[in-house]
Amino acid sequence: MNSTEKTVIQKTATALDANKQQEELFAQQQTYTLPNRTAIIEIINSLREVVFPGYFSQTGAEEYASDYYTGNSISLLFKKLHEQILAALLYKNDAIKNEAEQKAEEICVRFFRKLPCIQSLLLKDVQAGFDGDPAAKSKEEIIFSYPGFFATYVYRIAHELYQQEVPFIPRIMTEYAHSMTGIDINAGAVIGEYFFIDHGTGVVIGETTVIGNNVKVYQGVTLGALSTRSGQQLSGKKRHPTIENDVTIYSGATILGGETVIGEGSVVGGNVFITESIPPHTKVSIKKPELTLRGPAIKGMEDIEYII
Repeated sequence: MNSTEKTVIQKTATALDANKQQEELFAQQQTYTLPNRTAIIEIINSLREVVFPGYFSQTGAEEYASDYYTGNSISLLFKKLHEQILAALLYKNDAIKNEAEQKAEEICVRFFRKLPCIQSLLLKDVQAGFDGDPAAKSKEEIIFSYPGFFATYVYRIAHELYQQEVPFIPRIMTEYAHSMTGIDINAGAVIGEYFFIDHGTGVVIGETTVIGNNVKVYQGVTLGALSTRSGQQLSGKKRHPTIENDVTIYSGATILGGETVIGEGSVVGGNVFITESIPPHTKVSIKKPELTLRGPAIKGMEDIEYII
């Protein structure tokens, strides 16, 4: 390493350290550490082995001692999740460690008690995917392969922790699913039974969205807020739409606003832009565009235009 390189490295390190000393964001990290993203992703993938036994395990041991295997897996996951929740609580709240440990344990207990209910919801989502997609060859294919179902799985896990006001971890989970699938479901959204995302790429479901039962969403759908210019002043307020039961939303549709309600049994067509409520059992579509087709040139005749 030559003298120029050494000088640049030393000056850069000194400047970065100075920024660290002055920036409030870095001060908390001198006392506590953030939850470990890699560990949280491992928890998501290990939980999938428990929720869908026999599908994602690499050992096959669960076939021979199901109760023991599941119990041992849950015991390990309980410890790992407890560690990450404790880290999140300590970092966020600067809490007394003993109190934070007790709260982390209570959260884990509630979470694992709820896990069978989450599993039941996910099995209904599998059924919705199979019933709603003629290309699906089996339910197993949906569990193994469908990005929309994986995003829904991660959402349902993260939503339970969100409801218990766990910092950081729900967002880490859903952003992991977002990076893997292109589907962005905020952990705060409330989604009912038999939910299915077909294809999925580009779907966005905001934090205060409420979705009823038996709703089907196609790729590129946005359930968003009308405006976020007010920033943190909007935190905790209903900013995203409500989708009632038995609604289908086709690709590219944008539905915005906390007061916007899509009524039960409605069908929202592709590429529509909605900022007002839609009555139940309504079909919404944009006006069919006018297409111009130019016919092939014929010797001695001008091209012919057809308006469709």
